[in-house]
Amino acid sequence: MTDKNVFKSEGDVNASSHRKEWASRNLDDATRQLLESDERVFLHQALSTPCLNAVAGCEGSYLIDLQGRRYLDFHGNSVHQVGFANPHVIEAIVKQMESLAFSPRRYTNGPAVALAEKLTSLAPGDLNRVLFAPSGAVVMSIALQLARAATGRHKTISMWDSFHGATLDCISVGGEAFFRRGNGPLLPGCEHVPPPDPRHCPFGCGAACNLKCADYIEYVLEKEGDVAAVVGETIRSAPFIPPPDYWKRIRAACDKHGALLILDEIPNGLGRTGRMFACEHYDVVPDILLLGKGLGGGIFPLAAILAREHLNVAADRALGHFTHEKSPVGAAAALATIKFIEDEKLVQRAQTLGDQTLARLREMMSRHALIGDVRGLGLALGVELTRDRSTMARATDEAERVLYGCLDGGLSFKVTMGSILTLYPPLTISDSEMSSALQILESAIAKVEKS
Repeated sequence: MTDKNVFKSEGDVNASSHRKEWASRNLDDATRQLLESDERVFLHQALSTPCLNAVAGCEGSYLIDLQGRRYLDFHGNSVHQVGFANPHVIEAIVKQMESLAFSPRRYTNGPAVALAEKLTSLAPGDLNRVLFAPSGAVVMSIALQLARAATGRHKTISMWDSFHGATLDCISVGGEAFFRRGNGPLLPGCEHVPPPDPRHCPFGCGAACNLKCADYIEYVLEKEGDVAAVVGETIRSAPFIPPPDYWKRIRAACDKHGALLILDEIPNGLGRTGRMFACEHYDVVPDILLLGKGLGGGIFPLAAILAREHLNVAADRALGHFTHEKSPVGAAAALATIKFIEDEKLVQRAQTLGDQTLARLREMMSRHALIGDVRGLGLALGVELTRDRSTMARATDEAERVLYGCLDGGLSFKVTMGSILTLYPPLTISDSEMSSALQILESAIAKVEKS
């Protein structure tokens, strides 16, 4: 039986009759054997067990499974801004491994310093201080510690339904029941408020957000009086995109009440939204900005925390001190990734192609009643399937059927919150690949509508 909390999370439904039926039609004996071995040796966990398929290769916009079938990958765990197996990133990694493969934490090295300098030169405002870590959850943990050190407070305000990582401190500030439940006492002082989603809003927004949710955050800041930080995803990966003044209002409220603003751009930074950093769409500079996912070029696990100059206040404590904190190989991968984004003008590419694709999705919506909403910013795109547009009742069964129909056609993506088809292609995707993906998607939707 499918857990109903999956329909409130960013994870796929991976234990259903539709999954089993697709697997029975598409997986050969060798793939089944590998999947069975996977289940035998790995700890089982929701959203990951059982796995969907087995991959043998990846390149550009494609995943290649064990049977040689190629899938345009519009998921990629949000790491593939520069495409899979980018040769420039691989070249930089190999070259760095041949000279300095590891740097003990007590030492610095040229690539790490160069990457820190590059990120601070790109970042808005005075985000001039950097720490690196192996994952996004870890930099969120560092951010929470830094907020405590800088403010002398420990409370946070974050949003219900948000996701900031799967470690205990991250699920405490995160807002997904699927991750939080059954873990016993979570981090104390983690207050939660409604996100800027007008369709599931307790403030009576109606069709458009009226920013009462932002006003409520200021209300909580004032009532609590001792909040260290407001933690939010600049845009949610569903995607949900706050209205233009949302973050400005929260920035002002944080300044008024002495709280820091921490923006999580781990999946959506580095050009995906049509700006290098998503906060640039809102003309807001957070106190702390978090990056990850694509920073390592889709190859090396690497994340970064960028902090404003006035937060360089924790020299007397170890905020991170991780073994691979200043990995020269990771830094080389990230430098090559950023250079490729700049040289190929992928930020501008994401904006232009994203606008074109959103327009095509809206045309598709006019032809198909199953599509209740389309939205996006750059190449962070979502198609929400509904049984009734007037009520926005989630079409969860239909969304799964569309997913497996698209897999049959050679397109992979993630279904989030039960009914949202999240479309996150690499920023390097060609016009013809995008057209092919949209044709596969529309064909699958049309087939489900007729059935």
